Amino acid sequence: MEQKTLYIPSNIKTRQEFFEGYGQSELYKTIAAATICGIFCAVLYSFTKSIALCIVILLSGIAASVMFVTKDRNNLSVLDQVLHMVRFGRAQKKYKYTHLDEWR
Repeated sequence: MEQKTLYIPSNIKTRQEFFEGYGQSELYKTIAAATICGIFCAVLYSFTKSIALCIVILLSGIAASVMFVTKDRNNLSVLDQVLHMVRFGRAQKKYKYTHLDEWR
């Protein structure tokens, strides 16, 4: 059977984005990271009583999560690339080679 495929150019966006590479699904991931970072800062504040340290950690966590989930021109984010590398590393198999003397 002959299969016909539809060519979709690489720069066509299929969803609405707030800015280049950052849409609604990335916003949800950033909100989740901000929540986790906020909980960590609340626990840290209970020990250190340093509001400046907590604010810096919270803002750094939000900025880092935005950088990690923002997609590039090829529709891949840093987080996606790391997940692909982990999946590729797990898929590798080890094959032990045993040398046999071919002249005997």
